[in-house]
Amino acid sequence: MNQISKSFTDNIRLIISQAQTNVVRAINHERILMYWEIGRHIVEEEQNGKERADYGTFLLKNLAEVLENDFGSGYSFRQLNFCRQFYLTFPIMNALRSQLNWTQ
Repeated sequence: MNQISKSFTDNIRLIISQAQTNVVRAINHERILMYWEIGRHIVEEEQNGKERADYGTFLLKNLAEVLENDFGSGYSFRQLNFCRQFYLTFPIMNALRSQLNWTQ
């Protein structure tokens, strides 16, 4: 019976481990972009309304209902409000990229 060398299996393990790490980074990057875009759309929609504060609360509650039906509890009123705050904190995408890194 032939044996597989330890260096061969170690190399395969390293390839798998690196790929898994890269997938997590890519997902996190896309998630950050998604939250920023959701926040941007919410803020822009609020600013088009005449009664911003009242409309903003109404907007987030109703949007949360729609999104929770489609995508689950990860899109609650609270989460959408976090997206809004995220965009307001980092309104410029390039500033966001330079200020956040993957260790934060």
